[in-house]
Amino acid sequence: MNVIVNGRHLDLTPALKNYAEEKIKKFERYSSNITEAVVTLSIEKYRHKAEVLLKANGVMIQAEGVTAEIYSSIDEVVEKLDKQVKKYKEKLVSHRKGEGKSIEEASQEVPQETGVIIKKKRFDMKPMGPDEAVMQMELIDKDFFVFTNEVSGDINVVYRRRDGNFGLIEPVK
Repeated sequence: MNVIVNGRHLDLTPALKNYAEEKIKKFERYSSNITEAVVTLSIEKYRHKAEVLLKANGVMIQAEGVTAEIYSSIDEVVEKLDKQVKKYKEKLVSHRKGEGKSIEEASQEVPQETGVIIKKKRFDMKPMGPDEAVMQMELIDKDFFVFTNEVSGDINVVYRRRDGNFGLIEPVK
């Protein structure tokens, strides 16, 4: 696994870098699918934050830990990742067995709000089915996930509904 450690607003000492790498490399034994880990350590006033993004076969697992001390932030994010990686492995096993949640179709509603784009992200989109997209959404702990549908080739969105189910937004041709 390739581990990349970045520092924002702090001096990245060799000891700190080694500590982060050691903690993150333990996920190799859970899954050989994890190919890359990007660790970002930052300090904002009294908040010490550790963010980690694990990449495994096109699936991204993300977590962050915020405490008053950078080493404990790394420990906190590792605990969160530990739960998410175990959840990912369980879902892979159940997905292979054909178990999966059905996705309810929903209409698209666009809220009319004014605002400014303050963040822009770019990432590779591996074609996948709606069930796999729901799994990916849960792994990165978000309320929606944009993906390329492996059957139609269109951009689709899955989202978490207030009733606990999921919705799928597909473009009309």
